[in-house]
Amino acid sequence: MSMRGYFGIGVEGITKEANLGNLVRSAHAFGASFFFVIRPQIDVHKVRVSDTSGAFDHMPFHVWESVEDMDLPQGCQLVGIEFMESSVELPSFRHPTRAAYILGPEMGDLSPEVLAKTAHVIKIPMKFCVNVGVAGALTMYDRLISMGKFAERPVKAGGPELLVDNASSPSRPHRRKMRGVKE
Repeated sequence: MSMRGYFGIGVEGITKEANLGNLVRSAHAFGASFFFVIRPQIDVHKVRVSDTSGAFDHMPFHVWESVEDMDLPQGCQLVGIEFMESSVELPSFRHPTRAAYILGPEMGDLSPEVLAKTAHVIKIPMKFCVNVGVAGALTMYDRLISMGKFAERPVKAGGPELLVDNASSPSRPHRRKMRGVKE
């Protein structure tokens, strides 16, 4: 799962420990370089107890009390994830090579202070807002598939068909079927 650049992800004003735990574990699984919270409304240390992936031991975790305290790496673009009319829909968005994604609180929006610092604001094309952890995971997955090193999607349904050398493969060989070629 090699990807160009780096990314971090965080949330402003989170109020539910389970949502933070879900997002932190997803960030760890998707290879985030760091995680952050701004003005958390919970005890962030309680989330660490339920962290089954060890995310807190594998990536930096920043707690900032205000937007002004936020200290992103130089050249890192802040990308807001917010369900607004003016937001760019995620499938049409080109992710920055160096990005920090930020979500709003569960029952609210990103603050005007955060929105003023964003380089981009994106939204997931849905009928209504989804859970913070789900929105973060969908955004990280989109980054992975758009910036990762994966084969192009095939024209037909299914995955890429691979040619396998019979001599080196212990299992049944998978071969591409070619029109007009008899075996």
